[in-house]
Amino acid sequence: MLIWSRKGRAAARALAVTLFAGVFLLPLAVILLSSLSKQWNGLLPTGFTFAHFVNAFRGAAWDSLFSSLMVGFCASLLALLCGMGRRWRCASMARRYRNILAAFYLPSAIPSVSVGLGILVAFSQGPLQMNGTFFIVLAAHFVLISAFTFSNVTTGLARISADIENVASSLGASPWYRLRHVTLPLMTPWMISALALSLSLSMGELGATVMIYPPGWTTLPVTIFSLTDRGNIADGSALTIVLVGVTLLLMMKLERIARRLSQR
Repeated sequence: MLIWSRKGRAAARALAVTLFAGVFLLPLAVILLSSLSKQWNGLLPTGFTFAHFVNAFRGAAWDSLFSSLMVGFCASLLALLCGMGRRWRCASMARRYRNILAAFYLPSAIPSVSVGLGILVAFSQGPLQMNGTFFIVLAAHFVLISAFTFSNVTTGLARISADIENVASSLGASPWYRLRHVTLPLMTPWMISALALSLSLSMGELGATVMIYPPGWTTLPVTIFSLTDRGNIADGSALTIVLVGVTLLLMMKLERIARRLSQR
């Protein structure tokens, strides 16, 4: 709906700012205050301290952060490679077979708890047993983020004109040469954007991970959940701020690289 009057536009902007502040900024502000509070029995904290950050990292928080980064990068890179391969394979198929592309978006429609339960049941016995290992967590994260990676890759390939590859082919370039020197350089910004999105989704994943994580591979969201479940809200809030900060820094760095490459 278009708003033509000046008062109407001002009211719309004020409403948008209010909703943004209430939905996005207020929860983060409360978590930040909780992580810095000495005691919070009233409307506002009675004092501030960094002790909760110190307490949080005295335990296994460093290991949890490493586990989150390890799982996130491995699952994101694997999803990116598989997404690129699937998309190029489907692009070369006959048009009547391209409806199978919709199947690649199926994981995004399945609740993460269902994914976790399915992977736990499927890989807890038999020749593909992965229960109690890093690979079962990797499998769950891969399933959950692969649809979003595939979507970004599909969007990037759709923006590349087919004439570019046709010209390279007419000049005698082999398929491998076209892929390496034509398609991949044009796709790199989209690939990095897909990696950033997948990494951010993996870093915050909890529903499936809490059902399947083995000892030694506790991710940061699981550690935060455990702290808050035991009533240690302040230490959990401190780790939440760390998780948000690390994820934002990684996404900003990757998006900056993608923007720089897209301007070349």
